[in-house]
Formats: sequence, structure tokens, C-alpha cells
Amino acid sequence: MSGQEHVAAIAADLAERIAPRRPGALVTLGSGLGPVADEVADAVEVRPADVGLPASTVPGHAGRLIAGTLAGQEVLVQRGRVHRYEGVPADDVVATVRVAAALGCTAFLVTNAAGGVRDEQSPGDLMALSDHLNLTGDTPLVGPQFIDLGGAYDAELRERARSVAAREGIALREGVYAGVRGPAYETPAEVAMLRGMGADAVGMSTVLEVIAARAAGLRVWGCSLLTNVHRPGGTPVDHAEVLAAAEQAGPSLATLLRGLLADAAG
Repeated sequence: MSGQEHVAAIAADLAERIAPRRPGALVTLGSGLGPVADEVADAVEVRPADVGLPASTVPGHAGRLIAGTLAGQEVLVQRGRVHRYEGVPADDVVATVRVAAALGCTAFLVTNAAGGVRDEQSPGDLMALSDHLNLTGDTPLVGPQFIDLGGAYDAELRERARSVAAREGIALREGVYAGVRGPAYETPAEVAMLRGMGADAVGMSTVLEVIAARAAGLRVWGCSLLTNVHRPGGTPVDHAEVLAAAEQAGPSLATLLRGLLADAAG
């Protein structure tokens, strides 16, 4: 069975399990942001392994797919993603994105927990992605798939998010996300390098998923919740701190996602 046939088979199985729901958007939740999925109405939950999808092994990533309605929009929520540092190939990292596209989704709203690298940032800031640096050393694309990533993060969705943020009184930054392989956090020298390369935040996810989403024709909006900020000289950080910061600031991101989906459905 080819890769495309495998994706189609998983999508058909998933469609049967979640029927009659027909999600139009895939929403991927980063570390500590899983509670957003609890707001999905008329929800049906599927374990990724039950349909042949890889499941995360990382604390804070529950490993569930939830189909239902959020803010008036039928969605498929990925509560817990897989990462390259878990020892899985790029195809596994982006498998849910490809299945969502085969299922009929046309938009991909992707969130992550990230470390800020700019002095003006603070833990708890939200940063919409305007662009990214793929520093993973990998790609989900094979062969001559020459995908234009000049507008990887949809300009209309970014403008809509800015309007939602202004309406809801949410401070929303924009910036460039550097995706690295992990799982070690960055050294002070690496943070200085990232600043020099134009990055505003750094994390261990998102970029491969976005590449696959654009290859599948999905419109993309991305947002980082800055759970820590790397200061010059080095700032200690651990995964428990990331989860705690995400829990505290997660409600603002949830409000932003709900507003973005509601505007898209309206």
C-alpha cells in the first residue's frame, strides 16, 4: 500500500468512527493546552492508535483525537502530537495533518508551547506565527514537491486573529518561530544564534506539520504560547515549568481560538 493509500484508508476509518461529523478545520494543541479540547460539543473521541495513527509519549500530550463542534465550527482536535525527538520519522509527525486533509479539512490551526528569545517578551505572551525557520534538519516531503512557503501562514487568518485579539483585549505578538529537533533545551550560544537568524521564539514542533499542511493545500494559522523566555547568559527551564506556564496562559489562547473559529464559521 502506498503512502497516499495508507492515509486514505485511515481517513476512511476515522470518518466512519466520527460520522456524521464532517470537520472543516484541524486544531492541534501544544504542551499543556489540552483542556481546550474539553470545550468541544457533541464530541466523539478516538485514540490515534485505533485508526493506525502514532500517539505521543510526552507528558502534557494526552494523545487523543476529538471530533465535534467548537465555536460553531466542526473541528477535529489533535490533543497531543508526536515529535521527531520521540524517535519517529517525519511521516509520523505529520500523519494527522495528512489524514485531516484527506478527511476534508481545509484549515489547520496549530499551537505550541515555545521559548521566547527576545528581551521584550514575557512568559505567558501569545505570538502568532508570521513565518518559521525549519532547523530540524528534516522534511516530510519526498521527491520533487516544490511547495511555495512564501505565505505559509495565511495572511487573512492572521488578520482575523488580530481582530479577535483586539476585540477580546488579548495582547497578541507576531513573530518568527524556529523549529528545532530537541529534546534538549537550547544553550545560551544557540539562543544567540537564533536571535541573529531572525527568530523570535523556539520550539520542537510545528514546522514539519505546516510544511505538510501547505503541501496538502490547507490554510494555516499558527500561535506560540511563550512559556519561558531565554535571557542573555542563559535561563534555566524544565518541562514542568513549561506545562505550568501553559496552564496559566492557556485560557487566553483558548479564547483566541474560539474567536478565530467563530469568525471563520460566520
